[in-house]
Amino acid sequence: MEPTVWWLTTEEQHAWQSFIRMHDRLMDRLSRLLQTDCNVSPADFAVLVELTDAPDGRRRFLDIARALRWEKSRLSHHIARMVKRGQVVRDECPEDGRGAFVVITDKGRAMIEAATPRHVEAVRELFLDNVTPSELRLLARISERVVEKLDEEPS
Repeated sequence: MEPTVWWLTTEEQHAWQSFIRMHDRLMDRLSRLLQTDCNVSPADFAVLVELTDAPDGRRRFLDIARALRWEKSRLSHHIARMVKRGQVVRDECPEDGRGAFVVITDKGRAMIEAATPRHVEAVRELFLDNVTPSELRLLARISERVVEKLDEEPS
């Protein structure tokens, strides 16, 4: 017996496609802006944000991979490139021979500190200035609920 496919209603399809279009265009614009105005790739920015959110500027390799939802191999290759550019260093964990820390360097910190004001300005201009406070709260609640559901189910 074949499963029943429940097609999206016109309203559901419109909402879904509008959401996807908005997300894709925002991410594309923010990515290009970071690259052109700040000379920071979106992937570098994401890793540097994870590190600057840590009090000592260091996080376990696997914690970064989990936070960014990247495969270990992707993060490993990316961190190797960032090490070559002097943005981070890799620090082996003495207690766990297999574990490693990623530590932000002064150069990496300077890059994120230079890029963040422009990123925040763009987020405000492209997104926050176009929604009301109540719409923003609603979007946050919707996003949290969907993420909770996704986190409950195995991928």
